[in-house]
Amino acid sequence: MNVIIELQLMKRRILLPTDFSKNAQNAIEYAIDLYKVDVCDFYILNIYDVEAYTMELTAVSEIEKSKQKSIAGLTNIVERLSIVDDSGHHRFFKVSECGSLIEIMKNLIDKQDIDIVIMGTKGDTDSRKQIYGSQTVLAMEKIRNCPVLAIPANATFKEIREIVFPTGYRTHYKKREFQYLVDIAKNTGAAIRILHVLGMGEQLNEDQLNKQSLLKDYFEGLEYSFHIVHNIDVQEALNTFIESHAIDMVVFINKKHSFFSSIFSRRRPMMIELGYYTTIPILALHDFRN
Repeated sequence: MNVIIELQLMKRRILLPTDFSKNAQNAIEYAIDLYKVDVCDFYILNIYDVEAYTMELTAVSEIEKSKQKSIAGLTNIVERLSIVDDSGHHRFFKVSECGSLIEIMKNLIDKQDIDIVIMGTKGDTDSRKQIYGSQTVLAMEKIRNCPVLAIPANATFKEIREIVFPTGYRTHYKKREFQYLVDIAKNTGAAIRILHVLGMGEQLNEDQLNKQSLLKDYFEGLEYSFHIVHNIDVQEALNTFIESHAIDMVVFINKKHSFFSSIFSRRRPMMIELGYYTTIPILALHDFRN
């Protein structure tokens, strides 16, 4: 009885966009495994493609065909999940829409009070040079009313033991920003590693030390540790840390419109640079109440 009550208190509402690619399906399966012990409502969203159409040139019947194809694809996913997912506390809902993916996701997040978006990193193009597709990057930058967890095509779910949170200690933290990171750490028993990269000979100033102290309060009761790496190349330092500590998830806080390029090198996009991100999920957190 206590287990049932606890599960009910932990109910999640999760949005899972899909373009019916293998990568999108992998992200759906990862989400189900990640929240296997929680009561969850999963909203599986497909945007049917009518970008090349206009009402002047396209018959209504053609648009209806696209819609029916979308619904059929969603139905196949839900039917399969209903068979393979034997948790007993997961529900699946189909959402088929026509329009802008990002705008529809924003509206759905508000309408259904979505807790987190979990999506694949790229669709059918499967470019080896570009780890993260444009829609995923846009979602992580533009969707600010809930966190976005991006699952690379080569990522398979395993026990999450190590999470890295890279930070420059430059922005003002708020406890609510870390809610979903804390939830994941509690659910999985993972340790949080707070990583800061300094130039050679540099040290944390008083303001940075104060922000570090705030993080101690936020992560109280969890396993966590602070790490400083001296390196002039932030990307290289992070990649090395990911490898040496067997990191299972990377977490960022997005307070800027172009947060990937602002955190990392201005010369080349982070999504192309960081090879380890082909297998490691990224969680983008936002201060969505501001």
